[in-house]
Amino acid sequence: MVEDVGTQPNRVTAELAHLQLRELLAEVQGRIEQIVDGTRGRMDALLDAVMAVSSGLELDATLREIVCAASELVSARYGALGVVGSDEKLAEFVYEGIDEATRDMIGPLPTGHGVLGVVIDEAKPLRLRDIAAHPASVGFPANHPPMRTFLGVPVQVRGEVFGRLYLTEKLGGQEFTEDDEVVVRALAGAAGIAIENARLYQHARRREQWQRATADITAELLGGVDPGKALHLVASSAALLAEADFAFIALPVGDGEDTDELVVAVCEGDGADVLIDKVIPVDGSTSGSTFVDHEPRNVSRLAVNLAEGTGLAFGPALVLPLGGGESTAGVLILLRTVRAIAFDEEQLDMAASFAGQAALALEQAEVRLAKHELDVLADRDRIARDLHDHVIQRLFAVGLAMQSTHRRSVDPTVAARLADHIDQLHEVIQEIRTAIFDLHTNDESLRATLRSTINELTADTGLRVSVRMSGPLDVIPAGTAGDAEAVMREAVSNVVRHARARELSVTVSVDDELVIEVVDDGIGIPEVVARSGLSGLANRAAESGGTFSVSAMDTGGTRLVWSAPLP
Repeated sequence: MVEDVGTQPNRVTAELAHLQLRELLAEVQGRIEQIVDGTRGRMDALLDAVMAVSSGLELDATLREIVCAASELVSARYGALGVVGSDEKLAEFVYEGIDEATRDMIGPLPTGHGVLGVVIDEAKPLRLRDIAAHPASVGFPANHPPMRTFLGVPVQVRGEVFGRLYLTEKLGGQEFTEDDEVVVRALAGAAGIAIENARLYQHARRREQWQRATADITAELLGGVDPGKALHLVASSAALLAEADFAFIALPVGDGEDTDELVVAVCEGDGADVLIDKVIPVDGSTSGSTFVDHEPRNVSRLAVNLAEGTGLAFGPALVLPLGGGESTAGVLILLRTVRAIAFDEEQLDMAASFAGQAALALEQAEVRLAKHELDVLADRDRIARDLHDHVIQRLFAVGLAMQSTHRRSVDPTVAARLADHIDQLHEVIQEIRTAIFDLHTNDESLRATLRSTINELTADTGLRVSVRMSGPLDVIPAGTAGDAEAVMREAVSNVVRHARARELSVTVSVDDELVIEVVDDGIGIPEVVARSGLSGLANRAAESGGTFSVSAMDTGGTRLVWSAPLP
């Protein structure tokens, strides 16, 4: 059979068309396989990223992992996650791609202005070819690396916006695509769940730490720790748990809650000691407001700048009442540095609870201390009564018996020895009486003050010092007690500086009047000293209606006597 020659070109054309179609289909199939492979690879990368951000429970680490995963997913050079605060501004900014040296040169972290603010305000994704071309763009600060392409996606936790994920500078100079946006939105959804889990864990751990600290503080305070140390313990523990840089405790000046001023009594933090004794006015200050209305406060800065003139710089603050109900013993102030992130409401609640419990423990510790002091005083009274009612009475009986024996003695030697023993017995009785008076006084008594003054002035002088005190020194009026201390200081210091003495004898007695006698074996006091320093002692005696005299002794040395009548 002979084929028609005219049909051959048509067959060739058909075969060529089929061949081209096969090649096109093969190319399309290859492209589809590439897309599928690319999509599968991107989905695998997304799943890996979701697993990475969901594996941790530390909030800070989780936020950083989210930024790193998002940057890697869409090949972004720079990434950041801005955490939105209660004022709808960025309270925290976690970034990736900028080294610390560049970060320091840039200055303060963003707070949500410009394009970043658009993502915050509109709460929806934003994809830009050029950041600078957007109407809301406000430019970049000095030393900021150049950024052109931009992708911003909100991150939600339980339906509320937690923060914004920002990505810039896609590698290769390309724009962020719609696929990039879809992938990042998917990651943001998973990130919200991871953030919620991390926040729950952080909340539970924080509460446990605060509760443990409260229990430890209470145990320390009720264990009898010194009140000053107790306040330092409260301040340091609160600063550590609240992640604060500084902690202060301000106490009222003068008349409790009716005071007009607070004074800083406790400081914790580097360089914070410069604020010790710093006075804070109650009127117009954040601390004063908390002291008056007993309400805890979380503020961006204090109304009165405590750091003025100190070289310190304070930023966010928690101001907490030390007490509860209608009574406040003071104010606990926790501070961060000027550029630090603000305290959150959870920290405010926990710190306020801690401060209230610490104040209650302080109050209980003071009650226990007062009870202990009352118990000690009761023991002292009991011992004093026993000494007076039993020991002294028996000694008196012995003394009377010895006096009776002395009168009947015919041997002069025996009589002399009995008289000497009787005198010694009277001295013992007088010393016991002095001990009884000591038992009725505390460590801040006039007796202790005078002894402390004498020891202070004669230490390392080589003087042989004898001190004798008798009578109820610690019941004399406060004004006379002040005069007594001044007289003792002036008289003893004159002996130390001018007398060149080897021995010093001090006698203080109280009967109808207070009498101070200071005797030395030195060369006497120069006339110039007698005219100047001793004139003050004479004036004190005259003002109180007493007497004052200085005289040279026949055996050498000087005798000073100062007296003041008692009511």
